[in-house]
Amino acid sequence: MALDNKVIRRQKLRWRIRAKVSGTAQKPRLSVFRSNSDIYAQLIDDTTGLTLASASSRQKDIAAIAGTKVEKSTNVGKALGQKAVALGITTCIFDRGGYLYHGRVKALADGAREGGLKF
Repeated sequence: MALDNKVIRRQKLRWRIRAKVSGTAQKPRLSVFRSNSDIYAQLIDDTTGLTLASASSRQKDIAAIAGTKVEKSTNVGKALGQKAVALGITTCIFDRGGYLYHGRVKALADGAREGGLKF
């Protein structure tokens, strides 16, 4: 099965970004994955390889809210920001995962800022 050129391009971008971006326990990496229907975000400590907090549009409380995918992305960002603040994390490094900083990815970042994260 041959991979789509779009997927290969995104993977190359993702690897280039990951070579420069790394998270710690005090300043974790906010990793974003966007599928056609959903969006997922994680706060990752790369020194130990642990996920500190996560949120997605498939969680029951977020999926129950009606709205567009961009609105759900904002809600995912807010939920992740609130979880991070509860853990005592206020700053992070944003990893857009090879996606353009536009649309749902930007909405998630803005939501995380509203939730209390700084990056």
